[in-house]
Amino acid sequence: MDNRKNGKFGLGVTLICIGILLTLSTFGVIPSIGELLAKFWPLIFIFVSVLFHAGYYSDRKNVGLLVPGGIFLTLGIVFQTSELWDIYNVMWPGVFLAPAVGLFELYYFGNREKGLLIPVGILTCFSLFLFTFTIRNLRGFSKFILPIGLIIAGVIILINDRKNGHESNQNYGDF
Repeated sequence: MDNRKNGKFGLGVTLICIGILLTLSTFGVIPSIGELLAKFWPLIFIFVSVLFHAGYYSDRKNVGLLVPGGIFLTLGIVFQTSELWDIYNVMWPGVFLAPAVGLFELYYFGNREKGLLIPVGILTCFSLFLFTFTIRNLRGFSKFILPIGLIIAGVIILINDRKNGHESNQNYGDF
């Protein structure tokens, strides 16, 4: 489909979904649209992110669309998580992570300009540093942070090792 047909299709699907939601709300099957938006407003950020990412993936030429796409996606996840579990006091450092994600997408899918990794690293470290102070507000969950962090670090090391052509697990084929 060309861009005009894609746009009309997207608009048509959106109008149908809104109509269904309004009908279900009118019959009391689901809460009112206002009540849903009060709890799920961050999904708008994620929807906008999907549009930016779709714009990039439609022709893979406009790599710059990934920066706002990554920012909106990260903000949507941070805000939706905060909204659902009422943990804004823990999640606010994720706002600093948002531009890092967008810039990393630009680096990864773009020309791999090493200079982009400097702000990505600074913003990521700053966000993680702030998270170390706010994570204590998650009573009961903070004891899982170190083990989960170690698991994630191990997975990243294994993935990077495989990407670099080192088959680390070749000696473990007899399990």
